[in-house]
Amino acid sequence: MTLLIGCIADDLTGATDVAVTFSREGLSVIQVNGVPDAALATGSADAIVVALKSRTIPAADAVAQSLAALEWLRARGAQRHYFKVCSTFDSTPAGNIGPVADALAAAIGAPMNLVTPAYPRNARTVYQGHLFVGEALLSDTGMRTHPLTPMTDSNLVRVLGSQTPHRVGLLPHAVLARGGEAVEARLAELLAEGCRHVIADAIDDEALELLGAALLPDWLATGGAGLAAGLAASVRGEASGAEATALDWPRGPDVILAGSCSTATLGQLAALGDAVPRRQLDPLLLARDPGAVQAAIDWAKQRLGTTPVLLSASAPPDQVAAAQGALGRERAAQVVEDALRAIAIALATAGARRFVVAGGETSGAVVEALGVRALAIGPEIAPGVPWTRAADGKPYALALKSGNFGGPDFFSRAFEVAP
Repeated sequence: MTLLIGCIADDLTGATDVAVTFSREGLSVIQVNGVPDAALATGSADAIVVALKSRTIPAADAVAQSLAALEWLRARGAQRHYFKVCSTFDSTPAGNIGPVADALAAAIGAPMNLVTPAYPRNARTVYQGHLFVGEALLSDTGMRTHPLTPMTDSNLVRVLGSQTPHRVGLLPHAVLARGGEAVEARLAELLAEGCRHVIADAIDDEALELLGAALLPDWLATGGAGLAAGLAASVRGEASGAEATALDWPRGPDVILAGSCSTATLGQLAALGDAVPRRQLDPLLLARDPGAVQAAIDWAKQRLGTTPVLLSASAPPDQVAAAQGALGRERAAQVVEDALRAIAIALATAGARRFVVAGGETSGAVVEALGVRALAIGPEIAPGVPWTRAADGKPYALALKSGNFGGPDFFSRAFEVAP
């Protein structure tokens, strides 16, 4: 079987998002977590997604991990290369989208990197180079106050241009509206003009299909799950048609772990109400009381059973700002991540088998804590958020949600559609 697409994702929820997208488009998919060992046996697939945790780490470390993942994918014969980033294009002021894309393009000898985070299924569109969430500019949404990657500028040409020494061009909607030949001609012109990166407008799925068809095999593609769908559609005719290996899906006890402070996650938690036992985790208490994590674990163990239990560090912007003011941004995030990692291990040891996790950083911490290296993709709970099953012998089912994804009833729906 030929590896049609080798994909590197900069966080875990982004990886499951793109993996389920490839699967929906008819490709067989394997997801591996972290830079794979050379000896890791994954079996054959049309696409392999390597999930990193590189969005907010130092740029040099993100580049090193991404290149290591690329080397592993190329050793398996990857024909095309995709760099999956969040549909809100969020990164730190120092990167890491630009530095990683530059390094990947150089390593594969790509003359161009076609970029768009547009994902109309989740109300992310790009017009005149500006990223919209629904009808609002990205900079006017809750992403403006994200605790790790605040996005105060919606102009993606400017955002990416600040992260790379290479020229960044724009492929506007007016060109896309004229069809595939116009798109290909304009991309050739931008390449001749010295543009290494091109931000592409996309306001609907038809635009993403045009972009996918225009991607040449030796180019790099960077974006959300939308452009990935366009790329997958363009190679669908070469797919093996193999079905994923049938696996037994574990059932309960069920745990919800929430670390995201996005507006969407806060609304989903509010909608859940008192339907499940809930314990709030306070970063200030976690930082000053060594026994706070164990107290949360003991509370949850007493309630494991037929009803999911929820442990949440999600909080509104004023509370996040207060914790960051007292602890510093990095320390506040780290104490939460460490706590949720320890809680996941303890509850798994106590018998928990299904975990619903909100937040990219949180998902990465939980999967790492549980030692899950490979995932099989199951049914979608919401666009871009599937149930996954550990495919390396671990007895866990996981739903890993980007903070901004899912409708108001996401948490209750997750257990309704669980296999």
